[in-house]
Amino acid sequence: MAAPEIDNSKYFVREIEKNDGCVLRMKQCYIGDVGCVVWDAAIVLAKYLETKTFYDPSAGVNMWCGRTVVELGAGTGVVGLMAATLGAHVIVTDLEDLQSLLNVNIQENQTLIQSGSISAKVLKWGEDVSELLPPPHYIIMADCIYYEQSIGPLVETLKQLSGPETSIICCYEQRTEGVNPEVENKFFELLQRNFTRETIPSDKQDPEFSSPDIHILHIRRKD
Repeated sequence: MAAPEIDNSKYFVREIEKNDGCVLRMKQCYIGDVGCVVWDAAIVLAKYLETKTFYDPSAGVNMWCGRTVVELGAGTGVVGLMAATLGAHVIVTDLEDLQSLLNVNIQENQTLIQSGSISAKVLKWGEDVSELLPPPHYIIMADCIYYEQSIGPLVETLKQLSGPETSIICCYEQRTEGVNPEVENKFFELLQRNFTRETIPSDKQDPEFSSPDIHILHIRRKD
C-alpha cells in the first residue's frame, strides 16, 4: 500500500536530536487542539528514555530492546517514537482526530527505527483496552494530567492496562494557574488507591532537557 501524501502546508517541524546524533523530525499542526504540538514535558520524557538508566550502549545496557510499550495521550508521538528507535515495540494511542498526525510522524521517522516497531491505535481513556493487552512492559505518558473530566478515565485505563510487572513512566509539567493544581491533586488522590509512585530526581534525568517545573514519576501497581 502506498504511503499517504503529506500536505506539508499544514505542518511545521520540530527537531529533537538523539544522543547518537540522529534527529527525530516531528511535524506539528498549525491549527488544532493540545495534541497537535510537541510539549516540553514530552521532550523531557523522550530524552529521559535515553539516559544511562535505560540505555548505555558502551556498557551493553538497553532496557528498551524487545520491550512492549504503550504510550497514552501520545499527541505527536515523539516519546513513543524515541522508544521505538531504541528498540522497543510501541503502540502510540490517542483520540481518532490525532491518528493522521501520529501516522505522518511515524512515516517521517521510520528510517530511524531498526530493531523496534511502532503503530498507532485509537484509545479513549476509560474504554476497552483489550486490543492493547497483554499488559505492556512499559506505559509512558507525557502531559496527560490537565482535563478534570479525563482524570478518572485515565486512572481507570492505567488500572486496566497495567499488570504487576508494568512500569508506568509519567512526565508532567506542574502548572499553578486556574484549576490545574486541583486536577493534579485529584489525579494523585485517585492514583494512590491502586498505585505507588516515585519521583525521579533531576540528576537522573537528561542534563540538558530537564526543568524544575517538569516532573518524572515511576508508577507501579500495588501488590
